[in-house]
Amino acid sequence: MVENSGYRTERDSMGDKQIPADAYYGIQTLRAIENFPISGLRPNPTYVDACLLIKKATAIANGELGCIPQDISQAIVQAADEIIGGSLRDQFVVDVYQAGAGTSHHMNVNEVLANRALEILADEKGNYKRVSPNDHVNYGQSTNDVIPTAIRIGGLLALEHSLYPALSGAIAAMDNKADEFQDIVKSGRTHNQDAVPVRLGESFRAWAQILGDHLNRIERASEDLMVLGLGGSATGTGLNTHPQYRYRVAEILSELTGQPLKSAPHLMAAMQSMAPFLSVSGALRNLAQDCAKISHDLRLMDSGPKTGLKEIQLPPVQPGSSIMPGKYNPVMAEMTSMVCFQVMGYDNAIALAAQAGQLELNVMMPLIAYNLIHSIEILGNTLAALTERCIKGIVANRDRCFAYAEGSLALVTALNTHIGYLNAAAVAKESLDTGKSLRAIVLEKGLIDEEELAKILDLEKMSAIPKNI
Repeated sequence: MVENSGYRTERDSMGDKQIPADAYYGIQTLRAIENFPISGLRPNPTYVDACLLIKKATAIANGELGCIPQDISQAIVQAADEIIGGSLRDQFVVDVYQAGAGTSHHMNVNEVLANRALEILADEKGNYKRVSPNDHVNYGQSTNDVIPTAIRIGGLLALEHSLYPALSGAIAAMDNKADEFQDIVKSGRTHNQDAVPVRLGESFRAWAQILGDHLNRIERASEDLMVLGLGGSATGTGLNTHPQYRYRVAEILSELTGQPLKSAPHLMAAMQSMAPFLSVSGALRNLAQDCAKISHDLRLMDSGPKTGLKEIQLPPVQPGSSIMPGKYNPVMAEMTSMVCFQVMGYDNAIALAAQAGQLELNVMMPLIAYNLIHSIEILGNTLAALTERCIKGIVANRDRCFAYAEGSLALVTALNTHIGYLNAAAVAKESLDTGKSLRAIVLEKGLIDEEELAKILDLEKMSAIPKNI
């Protein structure tokens, strides 16, 4: 290492490079910066945290097992803690679209930790004879087992910190609105045509149930993320690792993350297969599909204000037009749909990447890492925003709901068992042709007496949901 006017010289197997003296990344990171000026996207912060937690756990385990000196182990741990706490976050600079398997990002992490550890030990950045990114920070590891483990840890962290709280909050808000609107009857609609009446509250309760089912599915899918291939080294054989390393590092990571992690029964299998990530992504896609459907329903029910359904009022949160004064758009629901479409697209990319591995390695892991963790977090952020700035503030238009329910031709369905399907169809056709109400036509024709008709066309009774028995 040679200092030269604001730069230091580092050497790797390909030769020398000038590195900015204040940079904590090193020569392999610099080569990646030069090679991959693709998107401008930096690694997801949660993914960086996952990598740092792995490096902290491996430094502790390797220090305990005598594989690296204790002072170096402690310095790496301190460096990892500092960066997890918020320092040096600008040093993770490799584009999301990079070298296969994630070697470039992995070495970025190794170099930053090594250089900060050197400072902690009162040495100079770049003196890799003292603390090496490869021989110390990366002892007993390979990109091939670290990166799939980081995707697992990053996914679990994102679920725990972002999606699960937001999804639970959305479910609670939907349940609260269900209680608030339980006595409001509205027209049901199938095929975007009139259908028998429903309770507005039950529409929201159905959404709460749908979201709750998705929460359960995602939680089940995430269980596979808790099985780690860390310790498999390059190909799953565990070359250059201590016999106890794989088990001890899983224990330490469990303590650091609060997750019940364990070493995989077959490390090669855990390193090769991307199925756990695809399973979680598929569960996210299913959630996104239903969230998009709910957001579309909210927009339809709020349509108007004069020429649409306007059964509910979504909270106006910003002006809706640059030219039409007084216009307010359902922007939170619109944003939700856009995010859901993005998550569905990410899932398709993850599926393509998951099948694109060959032999002992899937080289498409950087794409999987970014898309999976980003999907979790944008869905979580979206649900949190939708809940706070839309769902909680929804107001029902009670009179409009009742008018639609009372005027729906589909009420004739309740007459089927009393006057027969064909007579009921004739009544409906006449009502549509003449504008007369169903009640008036039935009474005119003497098909049912007034008292019995009032019982049959009781909207409250018709829209009641059967209780579970």
